[in-house]
Amino acid sequence: MLGHLHKMGLRAEHMYIAGAASIGLSFLSWMLSKQMENAGIDRADRWGIFIGEWAPTFIALGNGLRTYEK
Repeated sequence: MLGHLHKMGLRAEHMYIAGAASIGLSFLSWMLSKQMENAGIDRADRWGIFIGEWAPTFIALGNGLRTYEK
């Protein structure tokens, strides 16, 4: 899988950037859901946690690609 991602042009730096961006997106989705939806704080928390769970996956892929690139 890592070889295929590498052939597609993805590099470790791209995955690290995606991980950092997902942390920011997690906060943004929590804040917007809290302000724009009438569902309450519980739903906003769920959105924030759902998107926040992407960061470790992207960082792990970045680590794998970094090892593959060496």
